[in-house]
Amino acid sequence: MVARPVPNRPFGAVLTAMVTPMSIDGSLDLDAAVALARHLVDHGHDGLVLNGTTGESPTTHAPEKAELVRAVVDAVGDRAHVIAGAGSNDTAHAVRMAENAADAGAHGLLVVSPYYSRPSQEGLVRHTLAVAESTDLPVMLYDVPGRTGVRFAPATIARLAEHDAVVAIKDATGDLYSAATLIARTGLAWYCGDDSLYLAYLAHGAAGVVSVAGHVVGPQLAALTQAFDAGDHARATEILVEIAPAIDAVNAAGFQAVMAKAALELLGLVPGRTLRLPQVAATDDDVAVVRAGLVAAGLLAQSH
Repeated sequence: MVARPVPNRPFGAVLTAMVTPMSIDGSLDLDAAVALARHLVDHGHDGLVLNGTTGESPTTHAPEKAELVRAVVDAVGDRAHVIAGAGSNDTAHAVRMAENAADAGAHGLLVVSPYYSRPSQEGLVRHTLAVAESTDLPVMLYDVPGRTGVRFAPATIARLAEHDAVVAIKDATGDLYSAATLIARTGLAWYCGDDSLYLAYLAHGAAGVVSVAGHVVGPQLAALTQAFDAGDHARATEILVEIAPAIDAVNAAGFQAVMAKAALELLGLVPGRTLRLPQVAATDDDVAVVRAGLVAAGLLAQSH
């Protein structure tokens, strides 16, 4: 086995895009959020991403976002990187979110391409730089064209990488070829944004993962990363195969927030699976699928 050179990891290797726990009336459950954050950091996580898609950012409001960041930073900020989403299709709104996150103690920002409006690449550059320059926090770009309708072009990524604040990217494009070439070209820390492709991204030079399945398989993702770094690719593959049923269940049909909350409820890590409309909580049939995936991955006893 030959260990690989350890890549630049400004936010660590294993991060999860954390759900935002909610009470039955739809209000934020900050106590549950703090408990979940502590659990995740105790179980393999180097960092947490708050107020992203899985955190239901389109339906949580600015004061709530800031309260969540502040509570989680207070709870685990001395042990893990806390990255706050600052994504909007309104640049001025994104800037305000970034400023609020910085005031609340966040360690970094996640900046997604503006969804729905589908700006030009020049508009995308100006939007991102406006957010990046609004605080002193390091920035992780987020490229997820399946949700936003616009992708960061390679030339755009290279241009943004020249800015001192832009240090990383969460890549949910599935384009491994572009990832490999842009890692070499830009020096950005590349974070896989698709659980099922994490091992493949590591093989192409990625630094780590921003996961959804990490809610339930954080230790395994950390072990996979360590095995790959040590050159034990066979063991890394074994771990991926072992947790594949959980990855499939939590990412089922693209409803990550829905299924992640169902999984966490099954494991007793959040008190309920409430979401805000237009997201709808997992049905009993959905929960059965998630349960089967957790059982198959060895995370939940058959009798539960």
